[in-house]
Amino acid sequence: MNILAIESSCDDTAAAVVKDGRTVLSSCVSSQIEMHTIYGGVVPEIASRKHIEAVYGLADQALSDAGLTRSDLDAIAVTYAPGLIGAVLVGVNFAKGAAMSLGLPLIPVHHVRGHIAANYITHPDLEPPFVCLCVSGGTTAIVDVKSYTDMEILGGTRDDAAGECFDKVARVLGIGYPGGAPMDKLAQGGDDRKYELPVAHVAGAELDMSFSGLKTASLNLIHNAQQKGEELDLPAFAASFGRAVSDSLVPRSMAALRSKGYGKLAVAGGVAANSRIRADLQAACAKTGDKLYLPELRYCGDNAAMIGCQGFYEYQAGHLAGLDLNAYATRDIFLG
Repeated sequence: MNILAIESSCDDTAAAVVKDGRTVLSSCVSSQIEMHTIYGGVVPEIASRKHIEAVYGLADQALSDAGLTRSDLDAIAVTYAPGLIGAVLVGVNFAKGAAMSLGLPLIPVHHVRGHIAANYITHPDLEPPFVCLCVSGGTTAIVDVKSYTDMEILGGTRDDAAGECFDKVARVLGIGYPGGAPMDKLAQGGDDRKYELPVAHVAGAELDMSFSGLKTASLNLIHNAQQKGEELDLPAFAASFGRAVSDSLVPRSMAALRSKGYGKLAVAGGVAANSRIRADLQAACAKTGDKLYLPELRYCGDNAAMIGCQGFYEYQAGHLAGLDLNAYATRDIFLG
């Protein structure tokens, strides 16, 4: 089954062709980073307009790269939630038009489910059930993946997402946008014990997290140093920040894994590319004997291949949409 997938939930326009949920025939991404870097973050209106400009040509490119024609397609999959509402609408409207004109089924895919499915591309042997840590600019959640389409959130952030904190701190430091990669690079060789940054605990909800305090403490540390004319040890600060994030994510992920007894932990989302978090998870799983699944770096960020992969399983479960499909800025992962 050949699925043309479209992803436009934030600032990357993406199209891909995926065969039978596991084989990526093509994957094309048009990045807007250079444009949004000027503003230090994503400007929703600009993102939406850029999606409009790119999506048609990118879909044609994905078909060409896959060596297919439109008549070779069996379905259209699209991210319909969550994300920047204008950006998501562009992808949804394009996908509805493509499905209608080609007479193909339309498959709505939840963005976070797509990130989880990126692991199926990298690890063809991975099958549910497993626990998945989902960490990105907009999401931080520990998910019980009971089946390909039946999922439950076991714990998550009560406020800011981990990826958002990386972005905000990197912006204040002036080291680039998005912040994950430059913060990771800066942290290499830094003393991760030099700055003590807070790791929050939520009473009565041990698998839940909070990153607003970490963000505030980090920004205050930076501003206080600037105001006093003191030089901040940037590599040590970045390493300390990465340790604080990892110390929130890793123990809770392992606790969730123990509670389920699956012996399989996957990681998904842009922050899954962070070298400190990957190393800490590898060490934790090596200690317990659990198996760890990490997506390839190219599938950590937003892409359409993961949407096509999850779309295959949504199709098999009968989760299809009509031309009345709408886009949603927020949407529970239970609803797909």
